Amino acid sequence: MNFNVILNRMKQLGGAGLGAPLLVMLMLMLLVLPLPAFILDLFFTFNIAFSLIILLVVIYTARPLDFAIFPTVLLVATLLRLGLNVASTRIVLLEGHESPEAAGKVIEAFGAFVIGGNFAVGLVVFAILVIINFVVVTKGAGRVSEVSARFTLDAMPGKQMAIDADLNAGLLSQDEARLRRLEVAQEADFYGAMDGASKFVRGDAIAGILILFINVIGGLAIGMAQHDMTFAEAVERYTLLTIGDGLVAQIPSLLLSVASAILVTRVSSSTEDMGQQFSGQFLDHPKALAISAAVIGLLGLIPGMPNLPFLLLGSALGAGAYYLYRRHRMLETQTEEALAPPPEPEVKELSWEDVMPVDRIGLQVGYRLIPLVDKQQGGQLMARIKGVRKKLSQELGFLIPPVHIRDNLDLSPTAYRLQVLGVTVGEAEIQPDREMAINPGQVFGALQGIEGKDPAFGLEAVWIEPAQKDHAQALGYTVVDPETVIATHLSQVLQEQAFQLFGHEEAQQWVDNLAKVAPKLAENLVPQILPLTLLVKVLQNLLKEKISIRDMITIAETLAEQGSKSQDPDTLTAAVRSALGRSIVQKINGLEHELPVLTLDPELEQLLQQTLQGSGTEGAGIEPGLAQRMHQLLEEQTNKLEMTGKPAVLLVSSLLRSWLSRFVRHTIPGLHVLAYNEVPEDQQIKVVGVVGQRA
Repeated sequence: MNFNVILNRMKQLGGAGLGAPLLVMLMLMLLVLPLPAFILDLFFTFNIAFSLIILLVVIYTARPLDFAIFPTVLLVATLLRLGLNVASTRIVLLEGHESPEAAGKVIEAFGAFVIGGNFAVGLVVFAILVIINFVVVTKGAGRVSEVSARFTLDAMPGKQMAIDADLNAGLLSQDEARLRRLEVAQEADFYGAMDGASKFVRGDAIAGILILFINVIGGLAIGMAQHDMTFAEAVERYTLLTIGDGLVAQIPSLLLSVASAILVTRVSSSTEDMGQQFSGQFLDHPKALAISAAVIGLLGLIPGMPNLPFLLLGSALGAGAYYLYRRHRMLETQTEEALAPPPEPEVKELSWEDVMPVDRIGLQVGYRLIPLVDKQQGGQLMARIKGVRKKLSQELGFLIPPVHIRDNLDLSPTAYRLQVLGVTVGEAEIQPDREMAINPGQVFGALQGIEGKDPAFGLEAVWIEPAQKDHAQALGYTVVDPETVIATHLSQVLQEQAFQLFGHEEAQQWVDNLAKVAPKLAENLVPQILPLTLLVKVLQNLLKEKISIRDMITIAETLAEQGSKSQDPDTLTAAVRSALGRSIVQKINGLEHELPVLTLDPELEQLLQQTLQGSGTEGAGIEPGLAQRMHQLLEEQTNKLEMTGKPAVLLVSSLLRSWLSRFVRHTIPGLHVLAYNEVPEDQQIKVVGVVGQRA
């Protein structure tokens, strides 16, 4: 039977739920049954190997959560070691008078070979190990665990809000967001468990001290009273065995304490373990090594100093510094060659190829923001923008064109500019080396940093150092990196300008996709019932009012039915809106059964209808004073509803809906204008305000 078969059998036993019962039986056996010395030697050796394996696993773990079972393993190892202490105490007190080997080869080796058979030296070594373990390692690790647990719990709300922000910006899918939320919960559980597990290690150190004194006193009493040994013989025999037993227990305990301290004090990295982080951060400073080599070398030249060790170490440090300096120079040379400008091309005659078309979506960045775009420098902006395009394409129902990114030296170094069809639609400045802490409306303290505003929604924000992120999240701020700031702004702009990105090519692709699911409907719609140009206009109208065109079959069936009666794009748009009424209302009000609405005063509504029918110029005949007064009242009612957390919906006749929607689209973005026929029949309506009269 080879090793793989044995390993698979062990995994099957663990998967069958037999691992924990077997472990409990083993501990009971150590506590109750007297074991032969050979079996104890095996258990002591296993305990040392087990502790060493745990320490190495911690060192090669990239993130603390990758070893989330560590608190439980720590508890099990502590209980196993205490069980061994009980078993070894029993055999030392029962058979220690016969010979030093009676308690086992391991205890004898640690009592005789490690400390040279001198129990005074053994007491000093044991005391030093206990002080290192109890006072230095365990106490520090316990404090770090306690602080980490508290700050992790305080930061949970902010981290959850950051995940929601990334999800809304299209940077995360639902599955990725679910995994991120699970990871946040696991992180809180882990550090909470580590806070408790550190108490086990602390108690184990205290237990080691007590067990040592109990064994020495008990051994003296048993040796002198039961086995007629002299005081000197009893002291020598039982003290050596007890110290050997204590050292066998303290060394694995110290290894586990060090593993615990390493795990709670390290900074998480998804790609590097501790050794890689050490070599990448500590050994990446040739100047520090060179200065250290000079200092050590000068000390080695002082008369009376141990010259040879100092000079050897100084030479080694100097050689290391020279090697690192050569490597840095080589990397800088390669970078300069890669960034060197290409040779100037030959001057050619102008042609139509030199007339570049306008970018449909453009992102221009200042030179300090170039690292955010460059993948070779760790920039994540390209991936974020791809996520935004994917999310918006799924929501709106057509493929968002690629974003053309270029640098612009005319911009401020930390500024960026968003363009749609060559026209600037957004511009802002960010801090690429900081993170933005956004005030969502309710926070529990102030932050030190650079004051600013979220460019997407205009919320108050502070640019903070990355080290302040956990503190800011604990105060209730939503913290996002610079790439997320730009991606969120881009997402908001593209939603506003989606109708400009939808043209004849997109309309043809829309029809082609319709043909895959409803070929006959697509064949009859274009061009038999509607020309492609008219279809483009209707779909642009829907996108302009932020209505998704994903429901291709409903839209196409409505256009096929109404297209034979009218070729007016506004009439067809109104018909499609009525067919999509259920999804429109659900997007505004969710799954609520009652829809709060505003209505117009009957006299005002009748006046507006007469004016529109008489002018026939899309509201050009409305009196300016009346329009201003009506806009003021609508804005007041909208703000009042938004303060209560309810959507603002104005319910009017179908004749007025289109004009009123254009009237408030840019000035009162939070107000939704619906026609009576767009509300589903089973939707309950509650009138919460009437515009045109004072309460």
